[in-house]
Amino acid sequence: MIAAAAAHERILAVGHLERFNPAVRLVRPRLTRPLFFEVHRLSMFTPRSLDVDVLLDLMIHDLDIVLSFVASPLADLQAVGLAVLTPYVDIANVRLSFENGCVANLTASRVSTEKVRKLRFFQPGEYISLDYARRDARIFAVERHPGAAPGIAHQHLTSPAGEEREPLADEITAFLDCVRTRHAPEVDGAAARLALDTALRAAQAVRDHAALVGVQ
Repeated sequence: MIAAAAAHERILAVGHLERFNPAVRLVRPRLTRPLFFEVHRLSMFTPRSLDVDVLLDLMIHDLDIVLSFVASPLADLQAVGLAVLTPYVDIANVRLSFENGCVANLTASRVSTEKVRKLRFFQPGEYISLDYARRDARIFAVERHPGAAPGIAHQHLTSPAGEEREPLADEITAFLDCVRTRHAPEVDGAAARLALDTALRAAQAVRDHAALVGVQ
């Protein structure tokens, strides 16, 4: 599809909806040098998308966000997971190590007792917590003043009143704008392929670990 779009000068956009989540939009301008991520995407069991494992069902969205936040190639990937209620992996943990030193731990489960969709990360002088469901973020930053002990400043980021935007509508509008202007889309084929490749590598790592420890 990437090659066909390029050959025929067509716009290829992929629907990674969380890119258009207001919380992600609020946080992206604050990125400096993320060094450590802790990501949780947990949901209660529902009879949908049961023909793939949780890495492709849920975690791929967080993989896409982390990969887009960290401007560095992957250096190492480790993963573990288990099938609980389906023949496929229902809960998984993935650890990504990047060449620039950043590390990301991602957990996804579709057999949880609660619904959680959060991404947290540290960068020099700041801790940022992003809630996909609430569509907001909180920033805790170190404050330093001459002659005083360091303190912590808190900032709550939300969309301005009356300017809340629906991610799906934003995604469609952005695609149509790219078609009209011929600008590159937010999630082009290369970005989507990178997220998919990472998810597939993680799935293979889960299988390798299961074979190593003798878990079916």
